[in-house]
Amino acid sequence: MIVPLLVLFVLLTGMPSMTPKEIKILAGDMVALPCQGCEELWRIGTKHERHVYNNMSAAEQRRMGVVVLKQNLVILNASVNHEGNYSCSSLNGSSQCFFNLRVYTPQSEEYEEEIMLMHCFTRESCELHCQEKSLEKIFENTNTICHKEDNEAVSAQCYSSNIDMKDSGTYTCIQSYKYEGQLYKKTIRTRLKVHKTVDPPVTATIIKPHNNSVVEVELGSKKEIPCLASPCSAVLHWLSGNSFVDTVESSSIFYKEECNNDSLVATLIFKAVSEKDLSTQYTCKIESEGQSGYVTVSLKKIAARPSYASLVISLIIILAVMGVTVTVYAKFKIDIILFLRDTVGWFNSTSDGKNYDGFLMCYKSNTDRGLNDQDRKWLESVLEERFGYSLCIFDRDILPGKAVAEAVLDCIEQSRTVVLVPTSPDPHPECGLLSAIHEALVERQTHLVFVNTEVTEDSRSGLLPEALQFLSMTGDCITWKGKRSMALSSSFLKQLRYYLPPPQRTQKLQFLPQTSHVFP
Repeated sequence: MIVPLLVLFVLLTGMPSMTPKEIKILAGDMVALPCQGCEELWRIGTKHERHVYNNMSAAEQRRMGVVVLKQNLVILNASVNHEGNYSCSSLNGSSQCFFNLRVYTPQSEEYEEEIMLMHCFTRESCELHCQEKSLEKIFENTNTICHKEDNEAVSAQCYSSNIDMKDSGTYTCIQSYKYEGQLYKKTIRTRLKVHKTVDPPVTATIIKPHNNSVVEVELGSKKEIPCLASPCSAVLHWLSGNSFVDTVESSSIFYKEECNNDSLVATLIFKAVSEKDLSTQYTCKIESEGQSGYVTVSLKKIAARPSYASLVISLIIILAVMGVTVTVYAKFKIDIILFLRDTVGWFNSTSDGKNYDGFLMCYKSNTDRGLNDQDRKWLESVLEERFGYSLCIFDRDILPGKAVAEAVLDCIEQSRTVVLVPTSPDPHPECGLLSAIHEALVERQTHLVFVNTEVTEDSRSGLLPEALQFLSMTGDCITWKGKRSMALSSSFLKQLRYYLPPPQRTQKLQFLPQTSHVFP
């Protein structure tokens, strides 16, 4: 029923006079003819036959190599047999669309004519037009391959983020679409013309200093004034008044020019600012491709800042001297004090009413390294005759008939220092007497010098009695090292003299001699 109506419509009205839209397609490509606003009623007139494609079965459409989808007549694989006029219309004939389809091959003239022209600029992103919108509305694009016709493929996306002049040329983009398990293609050719990007002219500018700047300087000091400008292609000069400043570094005033990070710097250098420089105006001038500019700079004297260099140097010297002094004193303290005592009499205290400088008291050594009788007499002789000490010696200065403990306490009372000397092989004293001595020293605040023996591996097992341990912790301890301690310059004698008070050389009391007693 529809076919006769269409034939009648054509016979009564004739072919429409509307000019059909011409579409050119490469053989083997797919093409979609849109019929917007019309029903799916197509009429095709080709060179070979005339058909109406409405209500055709899907099998018949595939046999003809066409398919009607979404108001579009799609030719899946175009050939010369598909050339001709195409039209679609609504059932009532109120809306019609007309097309003239021409199929060409790579050998035909149309092949070189059907090329899109595209323009891009260097250093910019550029994307080729490889999309066929009419097909993408119907099918899913599965792949796009783009290549330059005289070169290999440039990229899968036909896109470049930084185009160059060498990228000019003709590109072929092939899009693939899938329909009912088969792939069909669409070819789009584009001629790309790349143009060189013309940069806008750069204005030569002096960034700093600002015009009519005033720079504070000190007379006689060095001063550098940088002139920062852009771009590096410009030329900077410094002028002193109306004369160009020299660039020779041997001059008293010169400038040097350098380019850093596209910024041009010309630094004016004064080796020593003079009074004449204060009355001169300096100009930084820039020149670049017909452009020029300048800024002027003047100098202003400021009061000279106080120099702290000499103060810092003096302070460093004082600290260094103090450090050396402290180090030397810590290392040679004993020798220094003994020297001052012996030469100028320093550290001699006033008389305190006591008759003796020291009381030499013996205790039994726990090793065989203590002083024997000969060593003890040598020590007494050296201290009294060589160094002038007044000593209380038990077996020489103790009154006869007194109890030992009472006599010892009297000697401690009359002496400014008690020296406990280890002896061997004298009998070990009673610990009660040592405890009494300890109490007397604490009560009378008498200074104690405790002489111990040199400890060896063999003697470490022999411990001092508890009373002697208390006494050794009460006073200053020095070590007797046998024959090595008998030299006048030995550390033993120096330490003993250091801990003894300076000799008073006062008249000592004379007691009748008594038999010798040894107190451990």
